[in-house]
Amino acid sequence: MKIFRLALLPALLLALLAAGCGGGGSDDVPADAVASVDGEPIKKQEFDQIVSQARKSYENQKREFPKAGTQEYQTLKNQVVQFLVQRRQYEQEAEDMGIEITDQQVEDRLAQIKKQYFGGDQKKYEAQLKEQGLSDRQVRNDIRAQLVSEKIFAEVTKDVKVTDEEVRAHYAKNKANYTQPASREVRHILVKSKAKADELHEQVTAQDGANFAALAKANSEDTGSKENGGKLTISKGQTVAPFDKVAFELDENEISDPVKTEFGYHIIQALTPVKKAQTTPLKDVQASIRQQLLQTKKNEAMTKWVDGLKKEYEDKVAYAVGFNPPAPPTTTNEQE
Repeated sequence: MKIFRLALLPALLLALLAAGCGGGGSDDVPADAVASVDGEPIKKQEFDQIVSQARKSYENQKREFPKAGTQEYQTLKNQVVQFLVQRRQYEQEAEDMGIEITDQQVEDRLAQIKKQYFGGDQKKYEAQLKEQGLSDRQVRNDIRAQLVSEKIFAEVTKDVKVTDEEVRAHYAKNKANYTQPASREVRHILVKSKAKADELHEQVTAQDGANFAALAKANSEDTGSKENGGKLTISKGQTVAPFDKVAFELDENEISDPVKTEFGYHIIQALTPVKKAQTTPLKDVQASIRQQLLQTKKNEAMTKWVDGLKKEYEDKVAYAVGFNPPAPPTTTNEQE
């Protein structure tokens, strides 16, 4: 169970992949660093730790780690560097926002993780670290970064609101999603030939008619319902058209003539009255709609903030030679 590093920072990495980072190869980056963010170096040791943990992950999955010089390795290398750059940007922005993560907050989150995944067993936790090639310090650093990400998200989206009018508009636009179609319970027998269907129909409609459920168990070719005596709960519009039409026209307990569909011939018995279509009232779903819209608007606000972060740091990120990201794709204009 991989709960650290690659699992603890999905939001941060997602934001990174959405935004990208600027900068190019530079000799101004310290020799022991892979990049610098607004003058603050990212040590190569940090890069090596993540690559080492990725290598361990490949090993645990019995996969061959990408060889240096391959496109796969270059992609992994770029992602690690960009991840570290984005994390440093977040740290710097958090400081400007007055966001502070205490050691106790990190300790509390780690305790939650230990309880959730290891039942609070320290030895199991340490065994997992060993399996993933991690140290306790690395885990704590990742937790701190995750908490920074969460607090930035909370700060950026704190003023996002959803109005009652927006909830009503969403409900009106998507009313079909809150409507349950007409339904009823039926039994049916499915056979391949018209002759067999006529024979069975005669048996179930005779004055002392045979037991419909027993005939379904013995004869029906619908494997999904035959063991249940052909019993089905159907919703209007969700079965093939000829079956659907007849099934909803029958009176309660009425038995249909054989009905031909692409699957064969059906004999249908209506077991219950038709339950009319119902629409869930707005009052019963407005809370869930509000939460859905709120999350969407928060994500949009965060995306806008990350786009602004990208622009802000365009000239503040420098990379060591060999660690700069690939140039973004460009559109080639036709020459005049």
